[in-house]
Amino acid sequence: MRPRIEIRYCTQCRWLLRAAWMAQELLSTFPEEIGEVALVPGTGGVFEIRVGDALVWSRVREGGFPEITELKRRVRDLVAPGRDLGHTERRGA
Repeated sequence: MRPRIEIRYCTQCRWLLRAAWMAQELLSTFPEEIGEVALVPGTGGVFEIRVGDALVWSRVREGGFPEITELKRRVRDLVAPGRDLGHTERRGA
């Protein structure tokens, strides 16, 4: 079974577009590895990304939002370890 990614975002902060864009990027990058991406509304400044039960990103813990290249690396490490992310990965190296 392919993993579920959950993006919990703050509706009060109007972070839906940011969450949707990140969901689109992950679905485009990992079309065979991801089972679904769920956008979960929350409040109180929450912005968290989970792959299954693993917390991949927390705005509070990390002190901000992820760069998309870093998010893709973290997700890749869980859903497709060892996979080359191509130009995205080489640009960050």
